[in-house]
Amino acid sequence: MKRLIRKFSNVLTMSKELHEECGVIGVYCNDEKKNASHLVYYGLYALQHRGQESAGIAANSGGSIEIKKDLGLAGEVFRGYDFSKLSGNIAIGHVRYSTAGDGKQRSAQPLAAFCRLGEIALAHNGNLVNAETLREMLTDEGAIFHTTTDSESILNLICQHGSGGIEAGLKNAMSLIKGAYVLVITIGGKLIGVRDPYGLHPLCIGKLSNDSGYVLASETCALEALDAEFLRDVKPGEIVIIDKNGLNSIEPSHWCKKKLCVFEMVYFARPDSIVDGVSVYEFRRKCGMKLASQRKINADVVMAVPDSGIPAAIGYAEASGIPYGEGLIKNKYMGRTFILPEQAMRDDAVRIKLATIKHNIEGRRLIIVDDSIVRGTTLRRIVGHLRDAGAKEIHVCSASPEVKYSCYFGIDTPHREKLIAVQKSPDEICEFLGADSLTYLSEESLKEVCCQDVYCKACFDGNYPMEVPADAMA
Repeated sequence: MKRLIRKFSNVLTMSKELHEECGVIGVYCNDEKKNASHLVYYGLYALQHRGQESAGIAANSGGSIEIKKDLGLAGEVFRGYDFSKLSGNIAIGHVRYSTAGDGKQRSAQPLAAFCRLGEIALAHNGNLVNAETLREMLTDEGAIFHTTTDSESILNLICQHGSGGIEAGLKNAMSLIKGAYVLVITIGGKLIGVRDPYGLHPLCIGKLSNDSGYVLASETCALEALDAEFLRDVKPGEIVIIDKNGLNSIEPSHWCKKKLCVFEMVYFARPDSIVDGVSVYEFRRKCGMKLASQRKINADVVMAVPDSGIPAAIGYAEASGIPYGEGLIKNKYMGRTFILPEQAMRDDAVRIKLATIKHNIEGRRLIIVDDSIVRGTTLRRIVGHLRDAGAKEIHVCSASPEVKYSCYFGIDTPHREKLIAVQKSPDEICEFLGADSLTYLSEESLKEVCCQDVYCKACFDGNYPMEVPADAMA
């Protein structure tokens, strides 16, 4: 372990391609005869918005782990599946969206391994900025990799340097990995949750009804699906261990400063979730209200790009006095186009994802509110659909500031040269979209909505909470 730390001290090679924003859940049932995988399965449905590439569950029965995972949605992966094959009172689950590594079944999670500590399974949400260096160092140490994900490096670190037990393995791993990570782990008779020292992505703790066990989940909406009571959020840098003795917390041994990814609030989290004590719905509604106060637009109706733009559009309508109306109907059987891994796939999906209500659009002046503008290609198609439906004017409003910097911590914003706000001025973006006007939420307005300095807003302002690749600011 000391030799690996020495090798790390002067080396930090950062990956530019690893972006993995996922959903994780873990369930511990006090009754050892209970099957926790059923509950995890329902929780994955609630977290499906966080990843649609693959889904998986690992069940722990007396320290023996069985896994079922594959490409596709949770409902597809487990359709007709016999859950008696995933018996055990402890289970963890994962839904994945990534451009990290390959899109093959082998990269689906949870990941599992045999080690001196016993059988272990891990589900990871986030992105390591030193993933390439980790893999190189671990390979030199004799580790063998079966996937191309940074999550496997975390698993290897825990296993190779946990001679003092699982707690020591976790602490050693956390001392080496750099970036954003939320981990849900099961080993022996334990369910474990870990959050990185900046708390860049959320993880909460819930209690099952009748004091029958605990839940760890990326969002509170998963607790609601299991009728679990919200207890609290896992703190930045904290390790939570749940076993037959209950819930035990290992506080961070070094200073931690919360920098929750603001894009969780702007786009990624479900609006019915509470993230670190803040209502996602209310956060977005306030962004819409601030947006309306920045610029007066004469229009007939405020409309949203569904679904993540709806709360902001409602807030805009409330603050402006312009009525809110529906103009775009989302195909509920389609996934989120933003988190499809390839641009061609996103373009194809938009054609069948959104339909216009011509009756509400024709001859009217529209204010269209979206949560953000990253590449602009999807929004350009939407504006075109609204023009075809007879809109008289289209005023586009973004409920977040201009995305000018890449994210290295898990949200799939592309390299800077692919961000439209880097390529073009606001007037040029407006022309590209085919809109009559374009308004972004100002950074000052976003700061007022955030209230506290607990958010990472690096995609907007370039102020990263840790070291990132040199080309990030180029």
